[in-house]
Amino acid sequence: MQASLQSAIDALGFHSPTPVQEQVIPQALAGKDLLVSSQTGSGKTAAFLIPLLQMMLGSRNAAMRLPSGPAILVLSPTRELAQQVSDDAIDLLKGSRGLRVATVVGGLPYGKQLQALRGADLVVATPGRLLDLYRTRKIRLDQVVHMVVDEADRMLDLGFAEDLQAIALASAQRQQTLMFSATFAPRIMLLAEKLTRDPLRIAMTAVNQAKPDIRELIHLADHESHRIRLLEHYLSDSSVDQAVIFARTQVECEQLGEKLTAQGLSVTYLHGALPQSVRTRRLNAFREKRVQWLVATDVAARGLDVPSISHVINLGLPMKPEDYVHRIGRTARAGRSGVAVTMVEVSDLRKLRAIERVIERRLENSVIPGLEPKIRPLVRTAAKPASKSPNRSRPQGLVHGERDFLKAERSGPSQPRGEGWQDRSGVAKPR
Repeated sequence: MQASLQSAIDALGFHSPTPVQEQVIPQALAGKDLLVSSQTGSGKTAAFLIPLLQMMLGSRNAAMRLPSGPAILVLSPTRELAQQVSDDAIDLLKGSRGLRVATVVGGLPYGKQLQALRGADLVVATPGRLLDLYRTRKIRLDQVVHMVVDEADRMLDLGFAEDLQAIALASAQRQQTLMFSATFAPRIMLLAEKLTRDPLRIAMTAVNQAKPDIRELIHLADHESHRIRLLEHYLSDSSVDQAVIFARTQVECEQLGEKLTAQGLSVTYLHGALPQSVRTRRLNAFREKRVQWLVATDVAARGLDVPSISHVINLGLPMKPEDYVHRIGRTARAGRSGVAVTMVEVSDLRKLRAIERVIERRLENSVIPGLEPKIRPLVRTAAKPASKSPNRSRPQGLVHGERDFLKAERSGPSQPRGEGWQDRSGVAKPR
């Protein structure tokens, strides 16, 4: 290990490698293409930065450090994640003179980014802005030696498949490609075939396995006002260090953020429609603990890594079951424990069942004294993986009462209580 890099690692408090770092770093140093499945918060950013920076520092006089273009290219799905990776690289290069890191993302003026690109050894970029600069000949990619595709699954979710292939073609001379994804889904394997050469597959913790040091709480909410009362309970909880509140829409995110600010809480909000300068300023305030609460949408909070986040609160369930694990993974980082709170209304029941099938376990209901729901679903059977049988008429893991409840849900708001709901007395209420 280069002395300057080792000093930076020690200064950051990295005393022993995480499992993904143990697996990835030696193989990356050996020059192999890699396809890695790993959860967020596992240390994967350092897993690819450390070996690539080690090789760059050890090749000061080699062709990989030509000033005409970057030697290392890291592609990230969002601006926030790109900035975070860039910041991590800068931290690791402290004490290493003459090496430059540039961040290339959309939503910011071109001028400063073009200036930063001059002589940059490592470029962290979102695909769209990078291609804009490449097609206008503002950046060369023919000197790229190592390319990293971070959160490839999210890249595909955001529609970057064609952009990734175009970038791969522009940097076809590269010697190594590292891909990181939450899963080895078929679409990821297809992308890997186009971007990598005979990659070594490294599978860490599966996406459906939440970290064991996260306490997951499910609160049934009768209606919107009940959901807000549940939220207010946690807003006054003294055990909260910092927390992320996941809103369901950009409108809800902004309205809730402004409402909580008006109530005098230390809060900011973040969604994809905000200008990049505003998003950066608010993220920095949260990271520096000048703000206790962050209201955010899924896209805006993707890749957020703040060790002091003690709680994650879901005001509703995400559209994709896998995103539930990504959300709650914002807490319990850096060896700490965390709490994930999810509020479930009638309209969320199908999503809850989908999540339980993906994670292959039940999420137990939790009740706050004084905020008990007036209605509750009948007891469910243990969650099972989705059946491959073509017969989909009977949902997996549902008892008779819950199937009736689903029928009631489909009938709309005019029938808020299906046969599968009871009041606290245990007596079924007719519709």
